[in-house]
Order: sequence, then C-alpha cells, then structure tokens
Amino acid sequence: MPIPMDYQHASEEFEQFLRDAIDVSGLTTRNQVYTMTQGVLQVFRRRLDVGDALRFADVLPPVLRAIFVFDWDIREPKRPFERRELMTAEVQSLRRDHNFSPDTAIRDVATALRRNLNEADLDRVLSVLPKEAVEFWRV
Repeated sequence: MPIPMDYQHASEEFEQFLRDAIDVSGLTTRNQVYTMTQGVLQVFRRRLDVGDALRFADVLPPVLRAIFVFDWDIREPKRPFERRELMTAEVQSLRRDHNFSPDTAIRDVATALRRNLNEADLDRVLSVLPKEAVEFWRV
C-alpha cells in the first residue's frame, strides 16, 4: 500500500494551516501561531472523554493530530465547557510569557482549521460530540 497522501504532504499542509492562522489572527510568527493552536487544541481536548477526543483527532490533518494528542495525560479530569472568555484565558495561559494569543484565538484557530480540512468530516464528527463542541468550533 502506498503512503497516504495526507502523510506525504503533512508538512506542506501544516505550513498552509500556519499561514492561514497568521492571516486570520493577525499574529506575526509561526511560533506565536503554534502556541495559540496548541493552546486551543488542548483546551478543547480537556473537555472531551478519550473516545470523543480520538474521534475528533481522526479528522485532523496529521501534524495537527499529533499536536492534539501530544503530552496528553488521559487521567486528567475532564473539564466542563465554559464561557468563551474563560476558555480563551486558558488558551492564553499556555507558556504565558511567550503567548501572544488574541482574545479571538479559538475562533481564529477554528477558521484556519476549517480552511484546511474537509468541513463535512469535521461537522460529522462534531455532531456526535457534546453539543458544546459544535459551538467551540463555530466561526
């Protein structure tokens, strides 16, 4: 079996995601956007049980999937979905001294993500997750 195209072009697809996230967020560097993206993915992951998180990960492009599951303590208690402002503050707390995530971080990552994956697949998986998951990724 040949290597799947998603894996063959994973780096190029991730670079396109980063460019889109820079464009949407107004941030200026790949490092800033990486931290924002990692924060958003971690905040979302903390609000899902392991099975739902893995269902969500299945629709992500390979590098974003790796970021989503990286350094995951599955024993960490599941957190509730909260007001957007509180979850954004949680995003901004990741590497606080080097985090430039704007108050629109969740929406910005959602917008860039939707530009870089099959939206029908994303919406399909979100439909079986907790109802707050749909709102989290709404743009």
